[in-house]
Amino acid sequence: MTACVKTTCPYCGVGCGVLAKDRGDGTAEIAGDPAHPANFGRLCVKGSHLGDTVDLDGRLLHPEIGGVRVDWDAAIAKVAGAFENAIRQHGPDSVAFYVSGQLLTEDYYVANKLMKGFIGSGNIDTNSRLCMASSVAGHKRGFGADIVPGTYEDLEQADLIVLVGSNLDWCHPVLAQRIAAAREKNPALKVVNVDPRRTATSAGADLHLSLAPGSDVALFGGLLAHLLETGHCDEAYVAAHVAGAQEALSAARGIGFDGAVKLTGLDAETLRRFYALWAGTRKVVTVYSQGVNQWSSGVDKVNAILNCHLFTGRIGKPGCGPFSVTGQPNAMGGREVGGLANMLAAHMELTDPAHRDRVQRFWGAPRMAAQPGLKAVDMFAALAEGRIKALWVMATNPAVSLPQADRIRAALQKSDVFVAVSDVMRRTDTTELADVLLPAAAWGEKDGTVTNSERRISRQRAFLSAPGEARPDWRIVSDVAAAMGWKDAFAYDGPAAIFREHAALSGFENEAGQRLFDISAHERITESEFDALAPFHWPAPKASGALKASNGARLFAEGGFPTQDGKARMIAVSPSARGEGLSDAYPLILNTGRVRDHWHTMTRTAKSARLSRHIAEPFVEIHPNDAAALGLEPASLARLISREGVMVARVLVTDRQQAGSVFAPMHWTAQTASHGRVDALVAPLTDPISGQPESKRTPVRLEPYEAAWHGFAISRAEPVLTGIGYWAKARTDVGWRVELADRAPLSDINPVALRLLGLEREPEVEALAYEDARTGAQRFAAYRGDRLLGALFISEAPVAAARDWLADMLDSADEDQGAGARLKLLAGRAGGAEADQGPIVCVCHNVGARRIEAAVDAGADSLDAIGAACAAGTNCGSCRPELKALLARRTKPIAAE
Repeated sequence: MTACVKTTCPYCGVGCGVLAKDRGDGTAEIAGDPAHPANFGRLCVKGSHLGDTVDLDGRLLHPEIGGVRVDWDAAIAKVAGAFENAIRQHGPDSVAFYVSGQLLTEDYYVANKLMKGFIGSGNIDTNSRLCMASSVAGHKRGFGADIVPGTYEDLEQADLIVLVGSNLDWCHPVLAQRIAAAREKNPALKVVNVDPRRTATSAGADLHLSLAPGSDVALFGGLLAHLLETGHCDEAYVAAHVAGAQEALSAARGIGFDGAVKLTGLDAETLRRFYALWAGTRKVVTVYSQGVNQWSSGVDKVNAILNCHLFTGRIGKPGCGPFSVTGQPNAMGGREVGGLANMLAAHMELTDPAHRDRVQRFWGAPRMAAQPGLKAVDMFAALAEGRIKALWVMATNPAVSLPQADRIRAALQKSDVFVAVSDVMRRTDTTELADVLLPAAAWGEKDGTVTNSERRISRQRAFLSAPGEARPDWRIVSDVAAAMGWKDAFAYDGPAAIFREHAALSGFENEAGQRLFDISAHERITESEFDALAPFHWPAPKASGALKASNGARLFAEGGFPTQDGKARMIAVSPSARGEGLSDAYPLILNTGRVRDHWHTMTRTAKSARLSRHIAEPFVEIHPNDAAALGLEPASLARLISREGVMVARVLVTDRQQAGSVFAPMHWTAQTASHGRVDALVAPLTDPISGQPESKRTPVRLEPYEAAWHGFAISRAEPVLTGIGYWAKARTDVGWRVELADRAPLSDINPVALRLLGLEREPEVEALAYEDARTGAQRFAAYRGDRLLGALFISEAPVAAARDWLADMLDSADEDQGAGARLKLLAGRAGGAEADQGPIVCVCHNVGARRIEAAVDAGADSLDAIGAACAAGTNCGSCRPELKALLARRTKPIAAE
């Protein structure tokens, strides 16, 4: 076994430190790093199971052109030639890079340098455009630069935390754990959750504001008016450090309390309680995420929040400030090096001639981009329209994740467009449409840096060797740059050299510290120092004078904003009517988002059987009243239809969802479900300032998926699903589990089962079949000797079966597969003393809901007692909000923990 390596988690923007060891068997031993200041040893469920995701199954190991393996020289020449031809014939703006918050900062830096300084176009944008662009634009409008002013410690020092558009317990669980620990130490700490849905985060909050979707500007505009009326202005701070207050206050007065009540849909008493709590609590942190950003008015929502903090001077001080939490591990690092189409490296502006000149001189660049490039949605529209002739996609899956995803797929398939894709996995929705595939090194194999949501830069270190011919992204880009004639400018010998250049640029002609992004203290970092680099906050300039406006890692307590006059700006914002309207044809609002245990388009998390145990299938949450009106039964299938496309998902009827709205997750792809790509429904509507798509408000209608039969299967071999109308598959420990349905009637289960389970040509298969003529249910199981190969269950209604127990049967010892076990298998559930523990809640310890309920019924009256009884919640803690909800349903009130 190799030595333990300190690295950083590749999932959300919390930026947790990880201790990793290569076990030498295709897995890794993973633990939280107790010394890392982002997590102090904590990990969420995804981070805890990183070791399940590092095997080589499905990896892209060699370059390919047109699906044929080639060597690197041929692949590099092909990419360089395609870009050179497009530039020669159509100009530099005919090519584009679409990159990712999964890249390390050094990868991002090299790609941005090549496109903006050597190709000479602004056409490089990132999938961070889909999640963080509105925060970037709001920060720039309010502060003068894209800066998060506070630190994670503020969450522990606050007396009030307001979580806006953030399901923190599922999407940033380690921050939620830090808050939970802070509440134990400080019982006075209050948490408010602002979210139309009632989520796991809402359940643990002291107050949940289930406001009308998109009404955040009204909520915080009303708050600003309340702060003015009740005398909570920090007049000295505003006078010295803030401009634009009168205009912003005038807009807020136009909303007022009555307007806020009307537009948010909240009752007056609840709103008064929230406003009094915010106004009367000096130490307030307002945390916001995608529920704020992913709107066509997202920038205004951000500034509505910033206005309240600037007006009260609650910024840059311990326990105070607005706090944007990012969705990807290096969303902020990408912004630092100019990974967005409208930015330059080191927080300089592409539209500023002086900044362009400075960066061009530093790089020795032959032709700098003169104007911003195409933002993500516009970039792929240009691809569809033929204005982009060559596209390079790096470490992301736009055929799934971009709005209007069906049109994106069609654009990538055009015969007159050249598409290169750098990726870790061989089969994604996007790699299958590429002309050239470039095998990239994965997490665990890469060296470099990432920046988390609190401006803390950490090292990501390799603890595995890159397999096959996989290369780091920075090297692939540098090789293409060299093939295009710019070898000397991209002659890096490793990530430390790139980091040195990045650090030097941040301090270049920045002696007065006018640019707060400055890490020039590291511009001469040696290889050994880079290897040992400890996590640090920026700014970290060579001279301490640039930090005069900061309070340690915090910024702006004493002003010092990076604007011409040194002042922040309060921005006049009003509720917006942007967005597609509802209609009789599309009467419901679709909100998209994440689930607890999966990540983005699941190219990593779908490899872990344990991470699929919690939620294994696309679903749609709908309020009971809406479900009844539409004839949708719990656990049935529904078609979600928008003006753009169609999705099919399992119906989850719950009053956690507002009437008039539905929720569906973003993770499923054409690799994991037949019709699970939710972004096929989303229109390409964007914020006019940030270019961020509106992913939280798509008009849709729902209708039953009229299936002739439903099915569930388990299989050792990857199932063959051709011709099945609906399917969704997930890994088990030794095989697969699949949900099925079809509109065409099924007369005989045997041929379908043999084909689906991949057994048509398998010798010595013993098949068992059962049919209930009364109900139409059919059951099929296949064995070779005592070894279970697979099983298929068919019924007219959704199959009633103990799914996790059945999946575990694939992993049972051969001697356990006798006649009795086979009868239980065909019955679809355990019998006798064996208990079906129900849907898995605690993934780490494989504990289901029924087992947890049994522990509560037996006297476990706290989360600690549940953990002692069945181990649930005792590892990563990600399931603790659900444990608390189960406890609340079984015992009222909840006993003190």
